[in-house]
Amino acid sequence: MGEQGGGATGAATTATPRRTRRRGVGGNAEGRSTWTRGRVLAVSAVLTAVVLAFHRLVPNSPGHLGSLLESFLPWTGLVLVVLLGLGLLRRSALALIALLLPVAAWTYAFGALSLPGAKPGAHDLVVVQHNVSDENTDPAGTARALAEAEPDLIGLEELVPAALPVYERTLAPRYPYHAVVGTVGLWSRHPLTDIQKVDIKPAGITEPWSRGLRAVAHARHREITVYVAHLPSVRVRASGLASSRRDESAALLGRAVAADTSHTLILLGDFNSTVDDRGLTPLTSHLTVPARGFAFSFPAAFPLARIDQIMARSAAVGHMRTLPATASDHLPVSARITLR
Repeated sequence: MGEQGGGATGAATTATPRRTRRRGVGGNAEGRSTWTRGRVLAVSAVLTAVVLAFHRLVPNSPGHLGSLLESFLPWTGLVLVVLLGLGLLRRSALALIALLLPVAAWTYAFGALSLPGAKPGAHDLVVVQHNVSDENTDPAGTARALAEAEPDLIGLEELVPAALPVYERTLAPRYPYHAVVGTVGLWSRHPLTDIQKVDIKPAGITEPWSRGLRAVAHARHREITVYVAHLPSVRVRASGLASSRRDESAALLGRAVAADTSHTLILLGDFNSTVDDRGLTPLTSHLTVPARGFAFSFPAAFPLARIDQIMARSAAVGHMRTLPATASDHLPVSARITLR
């Protein structure tokens, strides 16, 4: 009998161990933790904080880029919202911690503007500032709307000859005193004296151009010097911000204000600039600006910036707010002035 093999020889198999990815505590499949993800977001947050805190270091040439940035500086708050959303989406603790820096910088710069204003005082003045637009089709309605705010003083710009009599007639019952120089005017409940033209015309303008006035209002048992001014317009172009004439006019107005020996001074006007813009430094270095309220005034259809300003010396500018829209492309702004 032949011998029968008792066992079959099976093919040897070698099991290849499966490589596993290590997942750290709080990490993802790639082994990156919440403290290492979102580095780009963290760097973006730090850069945003630097821009907010040191925007004056951004060069203004070419193209007045520094002024352009400062004109919309409050809107960096939207950048913070985007960074927050992306940080949460990435679940990046690093990005969220870094975001505290620009949040602190923005809060320091603009947080107070969101707070409510102080209670009215007995020696306060209410003032209104409005660029009424030289294309305003309803000057009577605009005048009535401004008077409804019951201010003591009203500063107006872009007064054209055809509309001026309408403003005078409509405002006369409540504001018997007024002064007009060129295209700017001041209406007052209180007597006005010492009315003068203020020359803020840039050297490059050759046509007739008069946009500044000074008057003394006799109110609250004291003399209050009031300026009304309209600085030249600016244009945003591909090369940057065209603001040289505005800056020159602001410097002329700043010199006039600095040389004025009046104790109490109020400045109203359309400055085509925000108080953060370095182009207004000749004014903001001598005058106080509103402590409360963003009051974005232009363009009226979708306000992006407050270029209509109320400033003061030896007085505090309280909560600044916008009034209902008129037939102008600007919104009126109002503030309460606390005399000192």
